[in-house]
Amino acid sequence: MTRRALRMTSAIVGVIVVLLAITPFLIHANQFRPFIEARASSALGRHVDLGNLKLSLSNASLTTQTLVIADDPQFSNSPFLTAKSVSVGVELLPLILSRSLKVTTVTIDSPQVTVIRNSAGRWNYSSLGSSAMPSGDVAFKKLEWKNGRVIVGATNSRKRSIYDRVDVTLSDVSSTSTSPVIATGGLDGGGHFNLAGNVGPLNREDASLTPFDGRLNLNGLNLAARGFLNPSVGLGGLLDVDATITSKNDERDVRGTATISKALLVAGGSPSARPVILEFNTRYNRGKRSGVLGPSTLRIGNARARLNGTYDSSRGEYSVVSITVVGDRMPVTDLKSFLPGVGIHLPKGTTLAAGTLSANLIVSGPTNNLVTAGRVGLYGAKLAGFNLGAQVKSISGFSGLETGNDLNIEQLTTNLRVAQHGLRFDTFNAVVPAVGYLIGAGTIDARNNLDFKMVATVTARLHGGMDSVVGTAGVIGDAIGAGIGALTGRGTSSRKSRSQRIPFVVEGTTSDPRFVPDVSGSVIPSLMKQLGNLNPAPASGQQEPSSNPLGAITDLFKTRR
Repeated sequence: MTRRALRMTSAIVGVIVVLLAITPFLIHANQFRPFIEARASSALGRHVDLGNLKLSLSNASLTTQTLVIADDPQFSNSPFLTAKSVSVGVELLPLILSRSLKVTTVTIDSPQVTVIRNSAGRWNYSSLGSSAMPSGDVAFKKLEWKNGRVIVGATNSRKRSIYDRVDVTLSDVSSTSTSPVIATGGLDGGGHFNLAGNVGPLNREDASLTPFDGRLNLNGLNLAARGFLNPSVGLGGLLDVDATITSKNDERDVRGTATISKALLVAGGSPSARPVILEFNTRYNRGKRSGVLGPSTLRIGNARARLNGTYDSSRGEYSVVSITVVGDRMPVTDLKSFLPGVGIHLPKGTTLAAGTLSANLIVSGPTNNLVTAGRVGLYGAKLAGFNLGAQVKSISGFSGLETGNDLNIEQLTTNLRVAQHGLRFDTFNAVVPAVGYLIGAGTIDARNNLDFKMVATVTARLHGGMDSVVGTAGVIGDAIGAGIGALTGRGTSSRKSRSQRIPFVVEGTTSDPRFVPDVSGSVIPSLMKQLGNLNPAPASGQQEPSSNPLGAITDLFKTRR
């Protein structure tokens, strides 16, 4: 190449460099601001304000230091979204040659959005892209939202949930078709979420009803921090969810697995050592804001229960649920590590070594104040390391009772109510071969204190005491007569000399129970009142009350009244 040619080439390169250098000054980027604001406002159905625009040739983008999107005026006069900066990727040649603006990408840095729902269930973002706005497609290659914050609340509550470090990426963005989306972020109160799938097309009637199909993962959602459990009384638990979401019209089908670990559901308890695993499927109607929990399974170790029911989110800040839980012959060796989570601590030095539990329960109420109530039954249980005879020896009538170091329970049934502040046991019936029969009722309060009123019908041989045992053939008849005699003060059994009816009270705590005499004489009147007004139902899969001795006592007593 000649020296002249080199000079010409250098001159051309120099001109190009100079042109590129002065282009940002020749193209006043702010001239595009009204166009961008108008187009964005039209697409969103909200007023959009941008700061001063700058053109970057190296990044092929227009940038602004501020972005403000107005809220729906029916909700607030405050901004719906603000951001520190926005970068809009553009095609340079059309911009330089014809001053036309073709957007390729949008990147929003450190945005903050406030999402509010009113009492009718409508969200403040529902009107985004309203059908009243132009119906043309809004499309570009990528929309990115980096290091954002989302504030969620309701118009009838001051409580707000805050999600930080939220990143969102949408590819092949279009308002008239589906777009791949990935979202990650921190959960309010701790934990993390990950969402991946496809969103769209935009529902122009209500943007909150825009379809989404994909997968949701939650890790470490703090149930107390989110208000589902009451932290003021020490309740807590961590929730993990792995679920798939499928949209169809106004409904979403959600299927997956939820795991609650370190659950503490009743005041006075302690976090459970074993997690609760729920394999669920549910269908939620977004228009009606209610849903149905289909046949689902709850697992604690090898113990399994069946669930189904309904929930309604239209009544207030928290969903109101009605869920039926049915479990048949669940091994107590798997359940025992969960008992502390519902406020039941086994007596010190003891363990549930055998037995099964059956339950027929209903979980109802708002999710921040659930109540579980129904019938439970314990069968063939063994409380190893618990010497009942030693515990009750100070009570007159129990002297000489020898039960051994392990307590065997043939059958125990009760109506159970579990709430955040404690447990209540009504129509408590038990068959304990080493003693006889027990009936009663009681509570465990928020401090784990026991308050049980009991009547024991002793049919076992007392060491150095009674010289006979009620035989198997006479057990039911004696139990009926003994139970009525204990409650009315009149013995009706022909074998009265062979059994004793002993009222007593159980105090202390579940981990350190104390058995004391009924010095006030309140036990029998209290049980007479209760048994006269209750008709206990059997635990699922078990016999009717009238076919077991304690149920027969109650039934006959009701007949006498």
